[in-house]
Amino acid sequence: MMKTKSTSASSLSDREADARCTDVLITLRRIIRAIDLRSRQLMQQAGFTGPQLLVMQALAADELTAGELARRVSLSQGTVTSILDRLERRGLLQRVRSDTDRRRIFVSLTAEGRERLDAAPTLLQQRFIQRFVELRDWEQHQILASLQRLAEMMDAQDLDAAPVLDTRQELASAVAEE
Repeated sequence: MMKTKSTSASSLSDREADARCTDVLITLRRIIRAIDLRSRQLMQQAGFTGPQLLVMQALAADELTAGELARRVSLSQGTVTSILDRLERRGLLQRVRSDTDRRRIFVSLTAEGRERLDAAPTLLQQRFIQRFVELRDWEQHQILASLQRLAEMMDAQDLDAAPVLDTRQELASAVAEE
């Protein structure tokens, strides 16, 4: 049985506290599984990860340098460079040196990259965002505050994170950076 410390005025019994903790952990596991299942589905259907799709979506609008791209998708420069290398090897994007400043290299999608992007399913976070913005303002704030508090409780508040719901790429990036 999990020992919990209650500081609320209406103290919960140990059994009620344990049940609540179990419910929270089950809900967290469901969220993690939903992210993982959607990531696998994206890989099977489109052949790339969530971060790769995010990068391709950013490049669909216009060509960017790797640094501009990293800032736009909220990923580290190293992670973006690794993603770009993989996508370039697959012929989905190209790097072209600037005519005006030879130090700058612009990245853009190839025709095949655009085709693959058009055929790709939506990212899980896109569906989440569509649903989240439909919530009332107070509901959005409540969810945000609860998730921020949860991140603190899990000592995760200082971890670098992009707005990409793809657990396998996050793990691969963390291992590559070590």
